[in-house]
Amino acid sequence: MKPGDVHDATYYFKCMIGGSLACGLTHAAMVPLDVVKCKRQVDPNFSQSLGDGISKIRAEGKVTLGWAPTLIGYSLQGLGKFGFYEIFKDVYKAIVGAENADKYKKVGWSIASGSAEIIADTLLCPWEAIKLKIQLSRAGSEYPSQLGAALAKLRAEEGTVDI
Repeated sequence: MKPGDVHDATYYFKCMIGGSLACGLTHAAMVPLDVVKCKRQVDPNFSQSLGDGISKIRAEGKVTLGWAPTLIGYSLQGLGKFGFYEIFKDVYKAIVGAENADKYKKVGWSIASGSAEIIADTLLCPWEAIKLKIQLSRAGSEYPSQLGAALAKLRAEEGTVDI
């Protein structure tokens, strides 16, 4: 075994931080596109094009609508996706042995990836839900655009939210 093959807590932590930064920052940067996409999905007449949609949300002051839950949710998803993928690769390798792990590595990687994705998406889901409530609220049921206030409203309307 080569020195680089030894994975310890520091290695997994680095994978988690890298995944968190990669997913959280890139998804947060795409929030304006996401706002337009989501608004067009619920109302096909919202805009004629992406450019028209961007202009509309800019005029409404909603370009960054939902950025906080997007950043938190996708950071957590990246943490789970990248970090747990590496953990599961090593766990499954230990279960089947190094020789079988190498022989069937594509299968092992696929199973490790699927296992990590379950954790990643579970971490993302509550944040994606609050993001959508913020981005897609309609007149009369307007959700606050600030994360803390939106979470308070969600708790009041739907009960305790443990995130």
